[in-house]
Amino acid sequence: MKIAKHVLFASTLASLMVSASALAGDADFTLLNRTGVALREIYISPANRDSWGNDRMGDGILDNGKSRLFKFSDKSACKQDLKVVFDDDSGDVVWKGFDLCEIDKVTLKFNKSTRSATADIE
Repeated sequence: MKIAKHVLFASTLASLMVSASALAGDADFTLLNRTGVALREIYISPANRDSWGNDRMGDGILDNGKSRLFKFSDKSACKQDLKVVFDDDSGDVVWKGFDLCEIDKVTLKFNKSTRSATADIE
């Protein structure tokens, strides 16, 4: 009987640990670049904030057709704005109000001739 209690306790504890780790990354999302241009800088900031903070790409770039996982463990600021700076010096574009607690994937699109920016979310 003692062994059964220990197995049940260990099983319950493992279940709780998996649930906690799943919740920790609820605002994580994958960004897919379908803009036609490599992205040199990516900024993610709580919606309507005046400051963009640090470039999330560091020294890297996100080539067209490539994706990258961005991790967020703080669900208190689900609504985020996104700014990208293109690698070909064609400027930057801002997308507003992504609810990262509800989104798993963001596909960015950009028409360079019309400067029309769109995003598909999943």
